[in-house]
Amino acid sequence: MASRPTKLMTSLALAPPPSRYAGLDGLRAVAVALVLVYHLFPPALLPGGFVGVDVFFVISGFLITSLLLREHESTGRIRLGAFWVRRARRLLPAMALVVTVCSSIAWLIGGDVLLRLGEQVFGAATFSYNWVSISGDVGYFGSAAPELFRNFWSLAVEEQFYVLWPLVLPLFLLLPRGAARAAAAVALAAASAAWMAGLVSAGGDVTRAYFGTDTHSFGILLGVALAFLLDGLLRPARQEVAAAPIPSVTPPPGWTIVLPASLRAAPPTRPAWIDSKAARTVTGWLGIVSLAGIAVCASLPAGDDAATFPGALLAASVFTALAIVAGVWPGSWFGPALDVRPLKWVGDRSYGIYLWHWPLLVLATAALPASGITTTQLWIGLGVLAVTLVAAEASFRFVETPVRRLGFLASLRRLRDLVRADSRGRLRAVGVVTAGVFVLGGTSAAIAAAPAESSSESAVAAGQAALEQANRRPTGAATPAPVAPEPVAPAPVAPAAPAPGIAAPAPTGGPLTTKPSPVPQPTPVTGDEITAVGDSVMLASVPALFERLPGIQVDAEVSRSTWAGPGILEGLAARGELRPYVVVALGTNGPVDQDALARMAEITGPDRHLILVNAYAPRDWIPGVNADLAAFAKSRPGVVVADWSAAISSRADLLAGDSIHPDAGGATVFAEVVARSVDAVERERAQDQYERELRLYERLTHRPLPIAQ
Repeated sequence: MASRPTKLMTSLALAPPPSRYAGLDGLRAVAVALVLVYHLFPPALLPGGFVGVDVFFVISGFLITSLLLREHESTGRIRLGAFWVRRARRLLPAMALVVTVCSSIAWLIGGDVLLRLGEQVFGAATFSYNWVSISGDVGYFGSAAPELFRNFWSLAVEEQFYVLWPLVLPLFLLLPRGAARAAAAVALAAASAAWMAGLVSAGGDVTRAYFGTDTHSFGILLGVALAFLLDGLLRPARQEVAAAPIPSVTPPPGWTIVLPASLRAAPPTRPAWIDSKAARTVTGWLGIVSLAGIAVCASLPAGDDAATFPGALLAASVFTALAIVAGVWPGSWFGPALDVRPLKWVGDRSYGIYLWHWPLLVLATAALPASGITTTQLWIGLGVLAVTLVAAEASFRFVETPVRRLGFLASLRRLRDLVRADSRGRLRAVGVVTAGVFVLGGTSAAIAAAPAESSSESAVAAGQAALEQANRRPTGAATPAPVAPEPVAPAPVAPAAPAPGIAAPAPTGGPLTTKPSPVPQPTPVTGDEITAVGDSVMLASVPALFERLPGIQVDAEVSRSTWAGPGILEGLAARGELRPYVVVALGTNGPVDQDALARMAEITGPDRHLILVNAYAPRDWIPGVNADLAAFAKSRPGVVVADWSAAISSRADLLAGDSIHPDAGGATVFAEVVARSVDAVERERAQDQYERELRLYERLTHRPLPIAQ
């Protein structure tokens, strides 16, 4: 019996979704480039380059949510174990390599670079680095002692998202439509941004607001919302494809064939306008505008207010979301254009580049002697950039890619097979194992050798202790002063004959006819004539100031700026404690305020001398501070600048590990700068007095004699 002919049936089916989203690699390259420029080079180039982290956040939220939605749509469930294993394969190999290698190098260098290393490694291993830093009160912006793995804070935020989001996603899927799910994610993002703004506006710690998962999750949540919105858009258009041959079936009498709903209903499709030429043109221009917006955000100087936290960060996140829309839009030219080969290469390795660049920068700064701050920063930045790219490529090729493709166990088996192979394979395996043992041992030794406090903290603590000890002495003897000898009645001395060519002194009450001394005669200035007000740099120099200028009055505290100066001087003047020579060193912690300088000069008055100590630190505002101090002193009589910057710039080895605070040798230089500046002021005063006396003498000796009437 001949079989019945079969029908070739056709059906409208969905083409498989793309394995990669266009434009994301290029956006990753843009993000990591912003961060690299911000960290490795003078901040003036991209003062807001840290927004690159928020670009990463949006990409991560969008990509992870899209992958989970795709899995849920195709299988009806989300396999949590498989998802977390994939994330571990992607993240852990490079992270472990960076932590162990850089910790071992830090152990060889020693010093401040080991500070809090055990806590840092713990934070990296437990995906909690951001909270470990917050609990340890470690600042991010302008911190004096940069941590070796400080950039891991953002990885911790993303890793916490990877752990929690698959557990929370089913709750969002209970909402009926993608728009409702996106609205819920946007609401949470707005709450996170508002929480950051509230903390910053209330005067809270900016680092707490920036590092916190609760306050800095709005970028990730915007990416989540975008994935919900684009879920339908990213479905390929319905197309007619040939189905497999299905034999015709005649059911038995009384039977009915019921097809599944998925076969009875036409698969969903997207509207036709999405694939129109106009839509592709508009989205392409949208992508260009979005990239320009990200660049503008990165160019804005950061402030400690809600305009930056979260203002600039939120703006960069929104522009990133728009750029993603432009890149993944069906048929868009923007995504493929953004994924040109150089950007794609950087984007593929962006994770490793981000991991390596900051620890290598900290290690290079600690290992290389500082000379000129700007020059050193430029050359160190270029060198670190080159080493970072090499290390990221090696990590990507030999560590990350094999583990991501094969898995952890298969990679270990491959290493075992090398041992069983020929002598060359055994040699490679032995080299890998030896290197692993070395870096693990080096990491353990580095953690054990970590100091309890940084060298700058030790210097400041020593100065604080010396100042407190001096202040415990009775009033009027705050600091050691030379002991004056007992007064002795002078013996009668016969008047000396005047030197040849010099007129004898005139009788008391007569006209000045005695020529002044041939040279100015400055009076030595002692410490009990000097009041010094400063920040932590002066505080670290207190022991040397007491030794060089016994009796000096010092009022110094950590984190002071010029804003504090007028109030301190007013208090001293009101109590009658402001001395003839006033030394102010308040330029390290931020730009100087001209009104504050003018007020300090007014308080000092014409009968005292004001000495402004300029600043030295690897901070972008220092050149402006020193220029402002020099200009102010030039425009004000009785005000001079003590050039600490010039004195220490060629002897930066006498600074602590932060290149800001002086060690014992640097404190001696600071005290000498102050002493010489005071002596210079006194010499200038003596010179002015000498010239006035000389002019008076000449006027009196050459005046016509009075004629008796």
